[in-house]
Amino acid sequence: MTAKLSSVEHASTSAGPVIVYDGECGFCNSTIQFVLRTDRSRRVRFAPRQGNFGGAVRERHPELKSVVSMIWLEPAADKQPERTAVRSEAVIKLAEYLGGWFRLATVGRLLPVPVRDALYDVIARYRKRLPAGRQTCLLPTPEQRARFLD
Repeated sequence: MTAKLSSVEHASTSAGPVIVYDGECGFCNSTIQFVLRTDRSRRVRFAPRQGNFGGAVRERHPELKSVVSMIWLEPAADKQPERTAVRSEAVIKLAEYLGGWFRLATVGRLLPVPVRDALYDVIARYRKRLPAGRQTCLLPTPEQRARFLD
């Protein structure tokens, strides 16, 4: 008999990255919908910051407790510890993961972190006023639902 893993245990034993996002933000939900459409490997998973998994990530990484941006989480694997990225670095990590033309976003690393994070913060500050920020309902298909963590 196999024991069912909790979403926290499952994520730490799976190879794919996790995006921890603001589940109450329409712009964030639009971003998740975009990733669902463009993620060819279908390995990235999603967890709302307000859920159990998002809370557990922030407990394991106290420096993230006050972070309100997207968190890119790479689970521990092959003696490598769990790694996180926030703000502009999380966006760049996502672009690298998606590949193709999205990798052009990695040129953002040429900018100093404070500059690119300031740009991220401007978008984050006004995200609920942006057209994509007005969407709030994400109804994933059963296949997509399996990629969401509680």
